[in-house]
Amino acid sequence: MFTLEIDGTAVAVINSDEASAKDLFTCAGFKEDIRTMTSEGKPLWNGTSALKIRPATEDEVEIFEDALAEDDGEGEYVEDPHHSGGASDDEEDEDEADIVFLVDIDEDEDEADA
Repeated sequence: MFTLEIDGTAVAVINSDEASAKDLFTCAGFKEDIRTMTSEGKPLWNGTSALKIRPATEDEVEIFEDALAEDDGEGEYVEDPHHSGGASDDEEDEDEADIVFLVDIDEDEDEADA
């Protein structure tokens, strides 16, 4: 597992190999997502800070595993057009990786009103 760190803060963990983690954490769509997502009112990424990908610590792995264990799969899945690549179902299964954010993500106002 690998962690995305921004300005010394561990932001997210992914269960993939290092190459896949780097590909996902540095793709244009994910960068746009973390520029628009906020935690405590501040953007996760300012658009200029270095995105550091490093091996996850034992604590981060535990947080990741606990989060997946708590996920009941009842959330409504909406495909993000930034990340749709037109891969076949077989390719998607092989490339599927889970990401857990290590910081509290602020809710969209639209979601909060729902």
